[in-house]
Amino acid sequence: MHFSRRLTVFLISIFICQSGFSQIDSTLDPVTVTATLTPQTISKTGRNITVINGNTFKQVPVNSIDELLKYVPGIEVQSRGPMGTQSDIVIRGGTFQQVLVILDGIRLNDPLTGHFSSYIPIAISEIERIEILKGASSAIYGTEAVGGVINIITKSFSSSKKIKNIDAQFKRGQFGLATFNVGGLWNDAKNTIAGGINNSFAKGQQQRGTTGYFNNTTVSLSYKRIINSYFQLSLRTAYDNRDFAAQNFYTTFKSDTASEKVESYWNHIKLQYSKKKHRLIFDAGLKIAKDYYLFSTATVANRNKSALYQSQIIYENELSKKTTLIVGSQFIQKQITSNDRGNHSVSQIGAYLTLNQKIGDFINISPAVRLDNNNVSGTELIPQINLSFKKSNYQLRGSFGKTTRDADFTERYNNYGKLLLKSGSLGNADLIPETSYSYEIGGDYFLKNNLKISASVFKRDQQNLIDYVLTAYADIPRKNNIVPTGTYALAKNIAKVNTKGLETDIEYKTAVSKHSSFVATSGLLFLKSESSNNIPSFYINSHAKFLTNFSFQYTFKAASISVNGLYKIRAEREARAIEASISKDYFVLNGQFAYAIKENRLKAFIETSNIFDRKYSDILGSIMPGRWILGGIQCNF
Repeated sequence: MHFSRRLTVFLISIFICQSGFSQIDSTLDPVTVTATLTPQTISKTGRNITVINGNTFKQVPVNSIDELLKYVPGIEVQSRGPMGTQSDIVIRGGTFQQVLVILDGIRLNDPLTGHFSSYIPIAISEIERIEILKGASSAIYGTEAVGGVINIITKSFSSSKKIKNIDAQFKRGQFGLATFNVGGLWNDAKNTIAGGINNSFAKGQQQRGTTGYFNNTTVSLSYKRIINSYFQLSLRTAYDNRDFAAQNFYTTFKSDTASEKVESYWNHIKLQYSKKKHRLIFDAGLKIAKDYYLFSTATVANRNKSALYQSQIIYENELSKKTTLIVGSQFIQKQITSNDRGNHSVSQIGAYLTLNQKIGDFINISPAVRLDNNNVSGTELIPQINLSFKKSNYQLRGSFGKTTRDADFTERYNNYGKLLLKSGSLGNADLIPETSYSYEIGGDYFLKNNLKISASVFKRDQQNLIDYVLTAYADIPRKNNIVPTGTYALAKNIAKVNTKGLETDIEYKTAVSKHSSFVATSGLLFLKSESSNNIPSFYINSHAKFLTNFSFQYTFKAASISVNGLYKIRAEREARAIEASISKDYFVLNGQFAYAIKENRLKAFIETSNIFDRKYSDILGSIMPGRWILGGIQCNF
């Protein structure tokens, strides 16, 4: 990319500031529950948190949750395919397994692989908001909360507003694209029922000997009952199915013409007791995932079935107006049945304590400590402390925390079930858990309720980080099904990896006139990672060195225009066998024009993804689509 274009992108990112995808009447300092588990405004948490309004999906040119996250400042989404096909979520230069995804406080990360973290079993219509916490949070949430936490909070589990509505969105476009999102919510004084269905189908753009087809469906249904003044019960069941072309998603072999199906079932029960200054929450969740992966028609398909069971109890006591104590315990059971990885089970139990303390009029401090025991990896003590100083229209904040992550079943046992493997990635049963220490300082400036400017400097010192590294045959511990002439990437513990970074977020919103409004966002992220391993590892080497992403929306009377985009610089890579490469940088821009036909009850729109038809990949060999034009209607009753 020429210097002039890079400069243009950089300037756009600086000056197109934002209100974090929010509605024009939302606050820049909203209440969050992600950092401390008890409701607090962001400015009192000591953390860098972004909150996205659930209505964003109706306002910007995106088609899935992972596509929305791609344009949130500070988040890098490495996509293998479009519109929810598959994406790796990266925060602050961590690997894709180092981001914890939770739904209404319960973890979703699949025990098979972190590649499934973006398969979130919730209909878009059910989402109240998405809270994104950047940085360490293992003291509260446990393993995998290394780079950050993404918490999807739904309307039925959180909201007490009396709402009755049905909304629907339909899209048609090139390459056989057809999508629909339909959902509704109904409640009265004691009952809330919500549900929805999302489906995206396309024949896909042409690839090497195949097309990038996908057929993705999510269905969810929830119910909340306010039993009496003290108790409320919430229930959810959901089904998620992804069926897609997976060519070169995991390999750079020319023989790779893969397809994959991932089918998930999710059930969640939550019972809450509240009385005066006391609150007690019991949660239990069960996730079953079935994965069918066929490398080519000449091979035997991998069939994996994983199960994730978890339960937790949280007790909160408001000791005084300035002091809140939270204690909790958590149990997790992970299982897998696989013709490739074998049959395995891991259990984990943890207990934690956190204190939210206000000192004087301006200082908030939140120390936390967690004790985790894993029946495979042993016991870990995990401390965390967050500190904020908020006065007038500015705040200073800082945090320190330890994090940990154990290997998933793919990292431990990948390709163990193959009769003969001539080349590929190998699991390693001897992996030990990752540990890291994260440091962060930052500040925020608020100008009324129109502008928020944030900046953070952070550092993460990691030991025993798990990643795939090209390894000589002689150095591979398990040689049961490999050959001396093969090329293998072995999952290893890398001695030390240090990541340093600087991130900035700018949020802005304004009512330009009586009939027009403007909301926008921008962020810059600079990253540098250094490894003690002389041979480059796969995923550590893939994160962006520089990233800027932005989004803005301008509304005038019945018309609106939305634009989002990103620009990143990363390490170049090449796979000559399939004539694929990772370019040094790329810039992608998407746009949508919409017109409200009847008082915002009915809206027609046209949108374009990848306006400039940029040829690019986030993962070597997985080619992302070029320009894609579509249109549709949106209804709200």
